Parts: sequence; structure tokens; C-alpha cells
Amino acid sequence: MTESPSEESPANLRKLPRNVKLLGFASLLNDIASEMAYPLLPHFVMTVLHGSRMSLGIIEGAADSLASLLKLLAGHWSDRLGSRRRFILFGYAITSFVRPAMALMSATWQVGLARLFDRFGKGVRSAPRDALIADSTLPSQRGRAFGFNRAMDHAGATLGPLLATLFLIIFPGQYRWLFALTLIPGLALLAMLASGLRDPHHQTSKAIEPAPRLTLAPFDGRFRLYLLSLLVFTLGNSSDAFLLVRAGELGVPIFWLPVLWSVFHVVKCVGNWLIGPQVERVGPRALIVVGWGIYSLVYLLFAFADSAWHAWALFLGYGIFYACTESAEKVLVVDLVGSERRGLAFGWYHATIGMGTLPASLLFGMLYDQAGGLAAFGTSACLAFAASLMLLAVRDRGS
Repeated sequence: MTESPSEESPANLRKLPRNVKLLGFASLLNDIASEMAYPLLPHFVMTVLHGSRMSLGIIEGAADSLASLLKLLAGHWSDRLGSRRRFILFGYAITSFVRPAMALMSATWQVGLARLFDRFGKGVRSAPRDALIADSTLPSQRGRAFGFNRAMDHAGATLGPLLATLFLIIFPGQYRWLFALTLIPGLALLAMLASGLRDPHHQTSKAIEPAPRLTLAPFDGRFRLYLLSLLVFTLGNSSDAFLLVRAGELGVPIFWLPVLWSVFHVVKCVGNWLIGPQVERVGPRALIVVGWGIYSLVYLLFAFADSAWHAWALFLGYGIFYACTESAEKVLVVDLVGSERRGLAFGWYHATIGMGTLPASLLFGMLYDQAGGLAAFGTSACLAFAASLMLLAVRDRGS
């Protein structure tokens, strides 16, 4: 059985397709598992395994860069093969089995290797997933569909740290058992997707012409300028693990870091749920510019923060940045490209982020270690502001 977008009636506009719902619940379960471990990973690396901020930057930057570059290949091949489903299943399977393996790690390089495989799975599934959401929805549903997916993702990221906190209250210091338990939601989401996810009928039934090489040739100057502004922003957008480190420096106890991370994701979840349906009305470019401006302000304030409550307040503001940009960035991709190469377009979107992710984390970690928080956070704020100015030159669909 296959699924395809139906006519644009009022009832259909309110009802999200089955594929969108399944991918949303998969994101929920995956992030429950991921965020049970991720808020504790910086502490685990730097205290249990005696790593440094630089080693943390290398691990997170390399892992995220690998994921983003793989998204280009996966998006390209999902266009060529006319199937998104197999990439999504394979990617989630890798992540679901590798993540619990961190319970066995005893050295920093081993955690780094596990994170690389974890992000490999993310790289395989992400661009095909985004393209499948676009394939399965009507144009006026897409902001709501991407908003729903991100909201479910952040709902999982809210529940995961709370479950981790509860576990550590009952079993203090048992990080390895906590990592091992992430296998359970991973198996549940694989069973759900294997039984219900389908490629849309119009995607699987059409003849797929040979795809072009991995170039930007199929896309016009607007999309390329969008990617350039995204790259500049990403160079100032280091791993969020550094914000958790900063929160600890400001006096947030390690016990409360998962709770802080959970509250942060509540803001992201509610924000995506509320803002996602407004993307088409406001325009994706305008929302991204606002979001990047908020990011610049929040990072600048992180540099001058001097107490624990500042960390809590700034994490809330940081969540608003995500709510403004996550759905809007993906809707702008769809607006700027044709339907034939959506997988490739989303691949380039994610690959551009990947090109900047490793340098961003290395630069931030180096500045943080050698020049202090003001240099690190101030540089990120300036790059985000510059990127928002560049984005103003990109015309979206409503222009």
C-alpha cells in the first residue's frame, strides 16, 4: 500500500498523512533514546574518561559533519532509486543498535567512534526523511508537517532527560546501564516503521531518470545563496554540548543538567507546534532571519552571564531560536527547488551544515580553551548576525 498527497480540501489540510505521523512518532522514540544519553555525554567524556573541551569538540564536530555529508549522498540516491523508505529504515537501525554500545566504552576515542556510527545512521536517514515528508504532503501542509515532526522530536528530547534523571536518582552514577537501556525505544521505532511506512505512490510509480552528479547544477542562484548564508551561520553554530559545559560553569549542578536540557526541549517542542503552521503565512525567510537574530543575541548574553539562573533563561531563549528556524529552513528548501530533486536539495542543505559543523566546534573549543568565553561566544554571535544579513538577499516564494 502506498500513500500520496490528496486534494487540497479543508479537511485534508487539517489531517496530516500517515507517513508524516509515523515519522513524527519515530522521531519521538529516537529522541527519547538519544536524549537519555546526550546531556550526560560531555560530563562522561570530561570526567569519567578524562577528556578535554577540545576532544569533546572533535568528537561532536566530526560526528555531526559526517552525518551532514552523508545526507547529501543519501538524498541523491533516494531520488535516483525512487525510494526514501529503505534509507530511513537502515539509518534508524544503525543508530538504534550503536547508541547502546556506548555502555561498553572505556576511552574517549571509543566514544568518538560510537558517535561517528550513530551520526552515520542519522546521515543515511535525514535527507530522505525530509524529502518523504515533502512528497507526502500538500504545499499548504508542509509548514505544519515539518513543525509536527520537529515538535515530536523535541517531545522525545524532553522525555529522555527526565527519564535519565529518574534513573540516576534511583541508580546514582550508573551511566553505562542508562546508555544500554536506550536500546528499548530504538527497537520499538524500528518495528513501527517497518510495518507502516510507505513510499508515496507518485514517487514509486514514476520512471526515475538518471540523477545528475552531486553538484548544484540543477539549482538556481537563490538556492545557492541560501546555502552560502547557511554555511556562514553554521560556522558560528558549534555543538550544543558547549552550552551544557557553560551551564555547569555558571553553577548548574550536574544533577540538574538533564532537567535543563528537558525544559529547553519543551520550548522547542511547543514553539515548533505553534510556529510551524505559520511558516507559509509569514514566509520562511523572515522567520529564519528573526531566529538567527535571536541566536546572535543569546550567544552574546551567554558570554556575559555570571549565575545559574542566567543559564536557565538563556536556554529558554535558545529554544525560541530553534522554533523559529527548524521548520522554516526546510520549507524554504522546498520553495526554492523543484519536486524532481528534493532529495538532492535536502542533501545539499544538510551537507552545507556539515561543512561548517566540524570547523565551528573546533574553532569554538579552541577559543573557549585559549581565549575564554567572551571570544568564543562573541565570534559565534557575529557570524550569526552576518548570515542573517546575507539571507535578506534570498527571495522566497512569497517575494
